[in-house]
Amino acid sequence: MPYSEAIGSVLWPVVVSRPDAAYAVGVLSQFIQNPGQAHWEGVKRIINYLGTTKDLWLTFGGKEAVVEGFCDADWAGQKHRHSISGFSFHFGVGAISWSSKKQNMVSLSSTEAEYVGQTHAAKEGIWLRSFISEVRGEEEKPLTISCNNQGAITLAKDNKFHSRTKHIDLRYHFIREAVEDGKIKVKYIPTDDNVSDIFTKALARPKFQKMVELLGLRKTR
Repeated sequence: MPYSEAIGSVLWPVVVSRPDAAYAVGVLSQFIQNPGQAHWEGVKRIINYLGTTKDLWLTFGGKEAVVEGFCDADWAGQKHRHSISGFSFHFGVGAISWSSKKQNMVSLSSTEAEYVGQTHAAKEGIWLRSFISEVRGEEEKPLTISCNNQGAITLAKDNKFHSRTKHIDLRYHFIREAVEDGKIKVKYIPTDDNVSDIFTKALARPKFQKMVELLGLRKTR
């Protein structure tokens, strides 16, 4: 089976313009060294999906050309127990940056998984904030990242020491400094409206189609 070649062929559109397939490709990419028949069937299904939805294009616009981020994490949903975190940043309507990635550490709670996911999103958000400010010639403004976990939001805003978080690697506390410096704002969003949910787990068709539209993927004709 030309599994690695097939993964490469579906990875390219995911990187360029099809964020809706990022989660599936990310999961199947973990089995490049030893793929089974089920993985091969999965890749073929992705190829079929991308082929039958090739009329979906990323569209941009909207009333307000404001950059906003969304992040999420699925706690221990995989057999390896590493959480999958994802984020997307939107300029108005369409997504301009996205990620679906397995976390390096095993999180002990959903709050911890979401907190780590926030940090990954914050790093990308700070770069986008600086880049867009330079292009527009404007002063850098705080960039908002929406998350559906109240506990993770509280951790990001509270820089006090907590015994329950002392085991978390120091690099993941980066978001606290970003919030304190006014570079990042973190706010709550209901799970049903959090578009980054599509990067962390397999969704039912109605919700998947809703998230695809929220990403800005629409038919051009």
